[in-house]
Amino acid sequence: MEDQSVVDVGDVRLAYRTWGDPFGSPVVLLHGLGGSSADWEATGSLLGAEWRVYALDLRGHGESDWPDEYAFEQMRDDVVGFLDECELDRVGLVGHGMGGTVALLLAEEHADRVERLVLVETPAPFPGDPGPAGRAEGPVDYDENAVPEVHAQLSEPDPEWAEALGEIVAPTMIIAGGPESTLPQALLPEVASRIPDCRLITVPGGHRMHETRADQVAQQISEFFTS
Repeated sequence: MEDQSVVDVGDVRLAYRTWGDPFGSPVVLLHGLGGSSADWEATGSLLGAEWRVYALDLRGHGESDWPDEYAFEQMRDDVVGFLDECELDRVGLVGHGMGGTVALLLAEEHADRVERLVLVETPAPFPGDPGPAGRAEGPVDYDENAVPEVHAQLSEPDPEWAEALGEIVAPTMIIAGGPESTLPQALLPEVASRIPDCRLITVPGGHRMHETRADQVAQQISEFFTS
């Protein structure tokens, strides 16, 4: 059963959803640009059969505050604050797209907080085209001002993001969406090679396979977390 809550982290109120046994091992899910915690509903409910799952609305998205400041380091610190407020010491951390970049930075800067790391269709932290900039169809549930700011950071990332890949100590899995994806795939093997303990797999289904093929994604995550 899904529950929805909010927590104050500094000056930002973050909304989140939970699934699973409150006493289960914690797994935190971070959505992509233009998304929300609702994107994880199918995968989160499946993971909830084995884990205590938390899916956040990152700043500027969904029911969380829209503070008009969207540096990735701020989003990373929001998640660390969320872990502190919820008294979560170490977690399995899963991020899709933009959320994967947030998860990557957290694993680089706060290695002691991340048990295992999963990056789902996450842009490589190298200069270049990071793929489409958010969603543009119909009414939106995110701050449109976040889109150009986030996209600019993904296009020209801080060089330290790539330099610190070798400092990630958490076992890591990168899930690529294959030829159907709108995310450039060519650099993902390079990212995997720079992270000391990392595997790269493909779940065919495109950029949003965590929604369209939730059963496969949830199975891969569960198997990785228990391997």
